[in-house]
Amino acid sequence: MLPAHLRQQRIERWTGIGFVSPALLLFVLTGLLPLAVLLGLSFTDYELGAIDVKNAGFANFARAFADPGFRRAFGNTLLYVAIVLPGAVGLGLLVAILVHGRRRTRGLYEVIYFLPVTSTLIAIATVWQFLLHPRLGPVNALLRFLGIGEIPFLSEPHLALPTLAVVGIWQLLGFNMVLFLAGLSAIPKDLYEAAEVDGCTGALDRFFTITLPLLTPTTMFVVVTTTITAFKVFDTVAVMTRGGPMGASEVLLYSVYLEGFQYFHMGYAAALTVVFLVFILVFSGIQSAVLERRTHY
Repeated sequence: MLPAHLRQQRIERWTGIGFVSPALLLFVLTGLLPLAVLLGLSFTDYELGAIDVKNAGFANFARAFADPGFRRAFGNTLLYVAIVLPGAVGLGLLVAILVHGRRRTRGLYEVIYFLPVTSTLIAIATVWQFLLHPRLGPVNALLRFLGIGEIPFLSEPHLALPTLAVVGIWQLLGFNMVLFLAGLSAIPKDLYEAAEVDGCTGALDRFFTITLPLLTPTTMFVVVTTTITAFKVFDTVAVMTRGGPMGASEVLLYSVYLEGFQYFHMGYAAALTVVFLVFILVFSGIQSAVLERRTHY
């Protein structure tokens, strides 16, 4: 017969395991198991619908790094992230500061800026495709009215990817604004009053002396999440450009989609996905480590 305190510890332990088990099982089935299948497929020559599957070793990975299409998609993805990251973070902070200073209309502006976040990317991409249409779109109609002429935003190779990046910034702006608003609301007002007593009266002085340093934890989170979201761009590319023109807007996830579901090279597509996941993990880790050193808690 166990002592009472040992029985109580055992009951608490098994009760905890019982509560955790459903979530753990769900995580294994929806997270770890698909990842294990993905890793397994990346080392095979499996094609969708094929019966015979052979071990390909690291051939898929060697093919990926030697593939000019993959290198082009990788470069396009980096360029997309380089445009979206500073735009979505900087504009999100600017809008948050402007909205935070409002009193009566703050709620209205929050709803307006957050609306794109609540919409699906497919719907957003469809609307933007119409807006930027060279003949029917209101954007080019306005440009014609101003005498500038039509601009082929989605059919010109050097304009397609920046145009998609602008759509990405627009879609992420509201979410980043809400995060920055939460960070701004957590800053004690007496710090601004103390700074004003010490002679820090200018808006820019208060921003760089108090606001920006105290927002660094929020900024770090926003930068990392925005980076990951930007790397995962797919919907807008699939709807608006389909990787064109001439591959100018083809990004990593769209390359994975083409290889897996257009050409049915599932093994090679799985290898590309593994490379993508590893790169995201390493890049986010380095980014977090660098930003952590400059974060003030």
